Amino acid sequence: MSKAARVQVKKDFVKFFRSGYPLINNDAIQNPNVLKVEGSIIDLVDEKGSFLAKGYYGIQNKGRGWVLSFNPNEVIDQAFFEDKIKLALSARKPLFEDPDTTAFRVFNGEGDGVGGLTIDYYDGYYVISWYSEGIYTFKDEIIQSLKNVAEIKGIYEKKRFDSKGTYIEDDDFVSGERASFPLIVKENGIKFAVYLNEGAMVGVFLDQKDVRRTIRDKYANSKSVLNTFSYTGAFSVAAALGGATKTTSVDLANRSKSKTIEQFSINNIDYEAQDIIVEDVFHYFKYAVKKQLGFDMVILDPPSFARSKKHTFSAGKDYPDLLKQAIAITNKNGVIVASTNCSTFGMNKFKGFIDKAFKESGEKYNILEEYSLPKDFKTSKDFKEGNYLKVVFIKKEG
Repeated sequence: MSKAARVQVKKDFVKFFRSGYPLINNDAIQNPNVLKVEGSIIDLVDEKGSFLAKGYYGIQNKGRGWVLSFNPNEVIDQAFFEDKIKLALSARKPLFEDPDTTAFRVFNGEGDGVGGLTIDYYDGYYVISWYSEGIYTFKDEIIQSLKNVAEIKGIYEKKRFDSKGTYIEDDDFVSGERASFPLIVKENGIKFAVYLNEGAMVGVFLDQKDVRRTIRDKYANSKSVLNTFSYTGAFSVAAALGGATKTTSVDLANRSKSKTIEQFSINNIDYEAQDIIVEDVFHYFKYAVKKQLGFDMVILDPPSFARSKKHTFSAGKDYPDLLKQAIAITNKNGVIVASTNCSTFGMNKFKGFIDKAFKESGEKYNILEEYSLPKDFKTSKDFKEGNYLKVVFIKKEG
């Protein structure tokens, strides 16, 4: 193995690495000219040359790599990755043993010790997501490590990077046997059809498992439910299984309708008794106000950033306005499930958005409960932004 490049950390950032911070930000590097080949091992040092951490160089958004170890003698090889993956699988043992759940995350980036890498499990099949060219250079070692410690039907991969640092969808089968699609998986007894060969989004977002279960078990019974930015209708399925009188799913993507019909059908729910609407959510809100429609539950789970022909949405700027539109069509004593996966702000700021929206709407509210990432999405206490998910159940007081 070639000698690690010595990367000097700026004085103001040294304390972060000494406290365990795993992300190597571009702004923290004093001598970026030493970073030449993605995937190379780097030693972070302070201004006196004292060792801080060992990591790899890989461009991911504003990051330039991830810390892998705080031990100067650590060797980054297949045995290193195998130990990390084995430990992660062991921590998910209860999920592997749960017959009602056959889809979950088994390796969550920096939370399990290797930033830029995630591995998801779908009923015997593993999907590896690579978030930089840097981590992808370790592909052979990581795949072999996974094969050594797990029982595997097949492996798929998602390369969520290109030379410009943006996502691509050159996603495909890697090894083992190919899955038959749709692959039907379970989550807390709910069935979902997934397609591991259809780009970055396979059909269900696994980080919302706790929220779906809560909607089904505690809030949906005898309620009319509006699910906005509905994707494949996973929240709607959970609500219908929980006894909702009717669900309305709204998403701009044309494929959302057929995908949502499929999810209802595999759960033996009559999709014709539900409303599945392909439309800009912002247009639908205006329509609902005009028609004086009201819902007992409104689910808001927009992408962090979205653009349609007439609207651009940024969670950090526009969420309060989106929430105000939801408040307007939520019945008295109804519940709004406000969710965001935006990592640029925390729960306190998100609650500030909620407070702002209700005050400007002239309505009172009560926070019923809140959620962040489920246990299988392990996070690092030293990297709070890694716990990106924020979900708040809000009651609109009558």
